Amino acid sequence: MPVDFTAIDFETANGHASSACSVGLVRVRDGQVVERADWLIKPPASHAEFQHFNIKIHGITPAMVEHAREWAEQLDDLRDFLGDDVAVAHNASFDMGVIRSACAETITPIPKLRYLCSVQVSRKTYDIPSHRLPLAAAAAGYGEFAHHNASADAEACAAIVIDAARRHGAANIAELVKATGVKLHALKAIPLKL
Repeated sequence: MPVDFTAIDFETANGHASSACSVGLVRVRDGQVVERADWLIKPPASHAEFQHFNIKIHGITPAMVEHAREWAEQLDDLRDFLGDDVAVAHNASFDMGVIRSACAETITPIPKLRYLCSVQVSRKTYDIPSHRLPLAAAAAGYGEFAHHNASADAEACAAIVIDAARRHGAANIAELVKATGVKLHALKAIPLKL
């Protein structure tokens, strides 16, 4: 199926959405992964504390991001990788919340993009007891992966959408949205108020 999109996943240093410390991106063309990118992000000073709980989940420490680019410094690369693609994330409200909050915290423009939640797609595709990423990815035929590694999570998310498109006979994201009845959302660019 010629399904094109970019899957995205963030990890955070703590419970504040602006504390992005890692991003993983996976570009899909014609239903195949064609490019991957990931990098560490230095959280903003106001939310830079790494909580033990978060470190335990993703393994990223303050020392690992000490020389990483801050949100504003990496935002152009993030935008460039996404391009005009629909961004797909598992529990997209979290990942889009990271973008909104990090942009607000660093006074940078929120990128304009369309996005789709693979949890919602999973619910309309698989009869499984939970639609958490590892279970939904397994239902899609995607094997074990390093859960909570942003790059691995983005690739697992991509596998779910690729498989769902195949199962629903959808040739593109618009047809998948129509077949499943899920909503394609928009993250709107908000002008800066200085």
